Amino acid sequence: MTVSMTRSASFTITDARYVGAKVGTDLRLLHNLYGKPDLAVIPDFVEEVALLLKAGYLNTVDYGFRNTDSQSWRLRLRYRATTGGQLLDSRPGALPASVAVQGLDFYSYLTYSLAYHLLGAAEKSRFGEDLPFQRTGAPEPTASLGTTTPGHGYGRAGTGVTRDVYVAL
Repeated sequence: MTVSMTRSASFTITDARYVGAKVGTDLRLLHNLYGKPDLAVIPDFVEEVALLLKAGYLNTVDYGFRNTDSQSWRLRLRYRATTGGQLLDSRPGALPASVAVQGLDFYSYLTYSLAYHLLGAAEKSRFGEDLPFQRTGAPEPTASLGTTTPGHGYGRAGTGVTRDVYVAL
């Protein structure tokens, strides 16, 4: 008798929440270092990442501190959705601990994938009903003179995010 087993390579909501939880850990570490974001909103950011990642609708999501006058990032964590290839599954952390962000707003900016933009208005609306909050259009903050540190990522079952950390000079 021959027995064959196959393993599904599908990316489940459990896998997506695993990745989202690692993003959430970074956000809690950011809170511990800088006092923001508010701990009460982090679960919503985690769920948003998980739902968008599972659906294939996430392109990038940024979290950090921006200068509202110049619309520029001072400290930004950027997560970019990634599929296939050599995905990293790093431990959360390795965040800069001494960036001058006093008096700056905590901010998040999200961009959607091409798959999301190809949806009709009704499909976008239905999907948006499941998200923990609604985002509105806004100009993207700039990141010009500074350093970017890549090399972190969180993945599972062939899908995940890569993270880079930008610090303005």
